[in-house]
Amino acid sequence: MKIIIVGATGTLGKKVAEAFLEKHEVIRVGNTKGDVQVDITNESSIKAMFEKIGAFDALISTSGKGPFVPIKQMTGEKFKSGLLDKLLGQVNLVLIGQHYINKGGSFTLTSGILADHPIAAGAVLSAVNGGLNSFVIAAAPELENEVRINAISPNVVEDSPAYFDSFPGEIPVTMDKVVKAFEKSVLGIVTGQVIKVY
Repeated sequence: MKIIIVGATGTLGKKVAEAFLEKHEVIRVGNTKGDVQVDITNESSIKAMFEKIGAFDALISTSGKGPFVPIKQMTGEKFKSGLLDKLLGQVNLVLIGQHYINKGGSFTLTSGILADHPIAAGAVLSAVNGGLNSFVIAAAPELENEVRINAISPNVVEDSPAYFDSFPGEIPVTMDKVVKAFEKSVLGIVTGQVIKVY
């Protein structure tokens, strides 16, 4: 398969790319590094990426960010930055990518545990992750040509110790477990699913 991995230069993306490289053609996409560059907050940039790469079989997104801000200090602008990046950025990969993906292809987006288990200062990412999960569930029946879509919703991963203190009571998951969830989404048959790794 020809697999596009957006966010392939990040902590999670690197591991996911390594796993698929063994048997598939992987195009690593990053913001400033990788085989191809893209700014997921810019629709023209996303379109240019797909034009450059051409038809593909699967797209995995491990990209997108949002701010950790306590509610007391939250502003609409700060909130919007997360919506435009991690939420709309990944949604646009699907909305634009559906016109380039091969029949029977798949999209796999990344949300996260905060959709179900909020933490202090995490309201933006809780909203974004919940929005991504709902988008995947709603978009799945409408995608044509047997194209599938799922979201991977991981807990904090062992490879990101800097975040452990922000997730009290949570047991960090192994990167291997998260990678297996991406393999299930891309290589399996499920669609419209939020695959939780926690």
